[in-house]
Amino acid sequence: MRVFILALCLFVTACTGKPSFNDPALSTRKLNLEEFFVGDLVAYGQFQDVFGTVRNRFEVAIKGTWDGKVLTLVEDFVYDDGTTEQRVWSLRKTGPDTWVGTAPGVIGQAKGREDGDRFNWTYTIDLPAGPGETTRVTFDDWMWLLSEDRLLNKAYMKRFGADVGDVVITFEKV
Repeated sequence: MRVFILALCLFVTACTGKPSFNDPALSTRKLNLEEFFVGDLVAYGQFQDVFGTVRNRFEVAIKGTWDGKVLTLVEDFVYDDGTTEQRVWSLRKTGPDTWVGTAPGVIGQAKGREDGDRFNWTYTIDLPAGPGETTRVTFDDWMWLLSEDRLLNKAYMKRFGADVGDVVITFEKV
């Protein structure tokens, strides 16, 4: 019976709606990563498991630079439990609305696309999971430009192809 209930829960969570570029745009804003992420930003976020339980909260100080070819994001995370982490992203624009990126722990390249006020970013990454341990997860990361200085991010996380939770983040220019 437990196996049936677990399978049913996994099926239901896999069927939940996720954003799509087929969804109508909610604004006429135009998101340009190389404009929004240049300078100092702060982000506030949390991870929720598939049942909606908040498992972790964090704050991120971000410094972004654009040299005309590469957008570099230095992200300094501080988690509620006091642990810290730094991730440095190098994003390269590959077309008018397409990007690829790398960061330590990312398997291969992250790939992304801008469309109006939205950006979708997909990648697989090994995240720290304790001293000397990592957990490999896949992100389907969606961002929406809310205003000139605010961006909302919802990332859908999977492990072994099954939903494990969501990360919700708000980015603000400082």
